[in-house]
Amino acid sequence: MTEVSVSLGANKYGKAENRVVRVVRDSARHEIVDLNVTSQLRGAALASAYLTGDNSMVVATDTQKNTVFAFAKEHGIRSPEEFLLSLADHFTSSFDWIEGGLFQAEQYAWERILVDGVPHDHSFVRQGQGTRLATVQSIDGSVHVTGGVKDLTVLKTTGSEFAGFPRDRYTTLVETDDRIMATSVTGRWRFLPEAVEAGIDYDGLYAEVTEVLLATFASVHSLALQQTLFEMGRAAIEARPEIAEVRFAMPNKHHFVVDLSSFGLENPNEVFFAADRPYGLIEGTVTRDGAAPAPDAWLDLPAFV
Repeated sequence: MTEVSVSLGANKYGKAENRVVRVVRDSARHEIVDLNVTSQLRGAALASAYLTGDNSMVVATDTQKNTVFAFAKEHGIRSPEEFLLSLADHFTSSFDWIEGGLFQAEQYAWERILVDGVPHDHSFVRQGQGTRLATVQSIDGSVHVTGGVKDLTVLKTTGSEFAGFPRDRYTTLVETDDRIMATSVTGRWRFLPEAVEAGIDYDGLYAEVTEVLLATFASVHSLALQQTLFEMGRAAIEARPEIAEVRFAMPNKHHFVVDLSSFGLENPNEVFFAADRPYGLIEGTVTRDGAAPAPDAWLDLPAFV
């Protein structure tokens, strides 16, 4: 047999999906932050763990988990982005052989339950309008921050067309000038490094960007989901100067008009079959002109869909 030579490639390790719920009890009116945090560390010195089983440089994943919970108490959670930045700084400064890492968070939103029309001080109900995303990438001496949202499911009953596409003998899709358009938006926006350094109101920005994305989806008369994607990205960048680029994945949640003619009924775009698969998958990036590219910011981020 021919001798085979192998080497260790890119690697990282850490503790995934630490569910940390932080309650602020400094008054009778409590506040709550609910995060799902993943930390993964990188460094050339970690190769020995893979190659020889030497754990002398391995910051245990249990230690990473404990750090997440301790930081939630010691530092609080002002925003998921700021929380991840503090974790990245801690691991790269406390262990000089840790060269960087990937730190991710999902935030689950809660709102106060209304009792006789008044928001309750310490009772909450989960919001269902998308899940907030945050990522800090510490790599090669640079730090990149992204925010985002996933599972932002939207639908419009009109104001959408799809026509003018090429046809061949395999094409059966009928052109339409009036259709339901629905998608589940996953979007991530990368912040300009100078904006991160200057300081960003991440919570306010998230609220504004999601509002802009929804308003743009609703108001654009769409000739294609690709067009809507681009206009949503443009609107987000125009709204917030801190954003360098926005990346989207949007599955086309198809709704097909049901043929009711067998029952002697007309169906003027009123009754639809909602198909879950297969689905069109539209992805795209919208970039602020003049913003320097930062491919490392997106390294190892999970697939959008």
